[in-house]
Amino acid sequence: MSRHVAIVTDSTAYLPRAAIERHHITAVPLTVVLGDQALEEGTEISARSLAQALQKRRPVTTSRPGPATFAETYRKVAATGASGIVSLHLSSEFSGTYDAAVQAAREAPVPVRVVDTGMVAMALGFCALAAAETAEAGGDMDDAVAAAEKRAAGTSAYFYVDTLDYLRRGGRIGAAQALLGSALAVKPLLQLADGRIELLEKVRTASKAIARLEEIAAERAGEGQVDIAVHHLAAEERAEALAQRLRERVTGLNELHVSEVGAVIGAHTGPGLLGVVVSPR
Repeated sequence: MSRHVAIVTDSTAYLPRAAIERHHITAVPLTVVLGDQALEEGTEISARSLAQALQKRRPVTTSRPGPATFAETYRKVAATGASGIVSLHLSSEFSGTYDAAVQAAREAPVPVRVVDTGMVAMALGFCALAAAETAEAGGDMDDAVAAAEKRAAGTSAYFYVDTLDYLRRGGRIGAAQALLGSALAVKPLLQLADGRIELLEKVRTASKAIARLEEIAAERAGEGQVDIAVHHLAAEERAEALAQRLRERVTGLNELHVSEVGAVIGAHTGPGLLGVVVSPR
């Protein structure tokens, strides 16, 4: 078995399956609790099933992986010949996933560096890819962590939701911000800042909000080399149309991924989510 630095992340990175397989990244699943059923994201519940449950106003919550889950993951990864593991996770402001990974890392059979990226969705996914590419090029654990942290520092995430109610219910945005966003039928644009979700702008209509989302993403992309991800929940046509417009506008576009978010993030945003992650190389 060859010695190498292995990369672990969690299911909220929403990496394309091909990228996970190509870079041998391990994604630990978070859990969605639907009624009295605990279901693993990505294997036991789909985003579409989650959207339908939310539309029917069924109770939905989410849960982190336990330390034992991470401990077993680290053992399995170490058994492949890894000399060390870099474990990259969604913002600790959103979930206890990072804390669970830190607990498990103390007992792992090889050194594990756990990183709170402050990111989520492909903002996290791009960090994992940067770490994996660095490790594949012969970098050590410090190099892989530095690559992920550099990518996180330059990455921006913006998104539109039809309502802030789901974020308010899950405690991911303050009640005052939710009330402000709901006033006068305003459509909110949000951003990821310092590991938290913040209200960025208030726009009068959905169409104007999506046009503004495109404008912000294109401005942030600039003219340098950049990767972009467009996410959605039950809004595929909107997402594909937005992605096509960004392909035409962004001159330095390297990769563009379009994907539906998984059930964990969907539970907190609700159907109609449209997001853009801009990650300069």
